[in-house]
Amino acid sequence: MSAHSPGLQAEKHNGSESDHKDLVPEGAHPTGSDPENERLVPNDPLARLTLTVTDRSEASEGVVALTLADPAGRPLPAWSPGAHIDVHIDDETTRQYSLCAIDIHQERWRIGVLREPAGRGGSRAIHETVQVGNQLTVSHPRNNFLLVPSKRYIFIAGGIGVTPIVSMIGQAEHDGADWSLVYAGRSRNTMAFVKELSGYGDRIRFVPEDTDGRVDFAEYLREVQDETLIFCCGPEPLLNAVEKSSAHWPVGSLHTERFVPKKIDASADVEFDVEFIDSGLTVRIPADKSILEVAEEVGVPVLSSCGEGTCGTCETSVLAGTPDHRDSILTDSEKERGDTMFICVSRSKSGCPLKLML
Repeated sequence: MSAHSPGLQAEKHNGSESDHKDLVPEGAHPTGSDPENERLVPNDPLARLTLTVTDRSEASEGVVALTLADPAGRPLPAWSPGAHIDVHIDDETTRQYSLCAIDIHQERWRIGVLREPAGRGGSRAIHETVQVGNQLTVSHPRNNFLLVPSKRYIFIAGGIGVTPIVSMIGQAEHDGADWSLVYAGRSRNTMAFVKELSGYGDRIRFVPEDTDGRVDFAEYLREVQDETLIFCCGPEPLLNAVEKSSAHWPVGSLHTERFVPKKIDASADVEFDVEFIDSGLTVRIPADKSILEVAEEVGVPVLSSCGEGTCGTCETSVLAGTPDHRDSILTDSEKERGDTMFICVSRSKSGCPLKLML
């Protein structure tokens, strides 16, 4: 998935009691401080793959689908529905896109890239320059939007937000779960993967806004369904509507993934001190710089990608102090626990010192 060319961001609302350990692929491990809302990260987060584009097709108006495979025909790392990869477009440009497939293949991966005219140029570069036979450098899969096992699912997608949902439908089918999808978009010709999804018949409701208007989610989600999870991905107005309309559902029913980072008011930011325990350094974080920026300046080794609190790469353990969480990945319970943070955007609460495991 891509929108505005940032990373992905996932929110799992207060957890779920389902055990999803069986969905952890080889080559990855769970992370996160909330055991009911773990994230899957690669065992080697620095590993990179050079893959060949074996197919390019127009998934819809403005969306190109790229199929990637190992040039020597070797199997690709396993992944789970909801996962994304970093695509290194050039030395300075990295974007995150969801892996999307009806079936989970280890021989090839597929991503859907929405061209963003008002973006920062990453999606435009892919649309204009990447062709069959080209090679792309990508990361191993990371999953902040893990599909938790359930008897029933309500899937809701808006626009390019359908990309992770496509894979989730494949998993639900494989598991024999009951499911339905409401797929909204500006118009039918801008909605990606409509043709292949149409094969599922009336379990999918396509809602082009130009002909059908907007979905009344208050009515659609009015009746609470037992043993049912809602997975939703799309633009902010859709997510806000679904969150509001499902507020009366049991805690943990709604799982969402957002396109863009949350808006942050930095006008009251102050400087604070951070002790990097592993590196033996204590540094001052100015009001106008992030912990990540200062860590890189002083040579503290840290992994990062999106720089917006969306991809999950820079997750860091907190040993002391109270973080001011500004990411869009941690659950409410994880934020309250305060033992992990994303240092590209999150800061210190009220300027208190922090001790971080870096």
